[in-house]
Amino acid sequence: MNDQRWLQPFATGRRGGEPPLARLVCLPHAGGSPSFFRDWPRHLDPRIEATAVCYPGRNDRFGDPVVTGMEEMARQLAAVLAPLRDRPLWLFGHSMGAAIGYETARLLLHVHGVRPAGLFVSGFPPPHRLEARAVHLQGDDAIVADVLDMGAAESALLAEPEFRELLLPAFRADYELIETYRPADAEPLDVPLTVCYGTADEDAATWAGEWARHSSRYAGPLAFPGGHFYLQDAAPQLLADLSHRILTAAKGED
Repeated sequence: MNDQRWLQPFATGRRGGEPPLARLVCLPHAGGSPSFFRDWPRHLDPRIEATAVCYPGRNDRFGDPVVTGMEEMARQLAAVLAPLRDRPLWLFGHSMGAAIGYETARLLLHVHGVRPAGLFVSGFPPPHRLEARAVHLQGDDAIVADVLDMGAAESALLAEPEFRELLLPAFRADYELIETYRPADAEPLDVPLTVCYGTADEDAATWAGEWARHSSRYAGPLAFPGGHFYLQDAAPQLLADLSHRILTAAKGED
């Protein structure tokens, strides 16, 4: 599969045509789009190529059928990422994107024979700690209220009537995807895994350490001030740390 509509590369400050040392693929939250990460290249080391995932049903993919199941989402995304073997591949997923990144990393490793260089899971409890939710069954108003309560800056558009009907199908699909996600009881992932979270994000902070059971190469937690969308304000600090970890690994340093 080579459908590049899934990926939106960001411009970097790399000079002289030097090839990047690593690639970071960013997976948005429920209802999110590549624009959520638009400022990241300003803070990411220019030797790292940054690419954001565009899920079906949003941005220039409004005409594509939405995906409402985790298995199908991870299957399609893994097929898109598998050919990207030319440099170390890192995944960063926030909230729903963390779960998609985790499942995609599994398929890359076990189905495509591609070992991600590392996985960053952000703002999401480990799979065995997921609580049953069914907001997607409660109608549009419940979805809008839940989204706005979490505080993503870009989601404020849902409060505007002229944008609501345009954006709701993607939000509704994402809510169904993550609320019907039932992770398999699988062996720990043989990929370095780092957990990122805001200290005021109760679910993510409480269970951050238990992500260790889902990776045989658990790299520990990274905590930042803020709530569920801590990374809106903490991007400079977060990306400085991510850059250091990615480049250290790329250079083969401890």
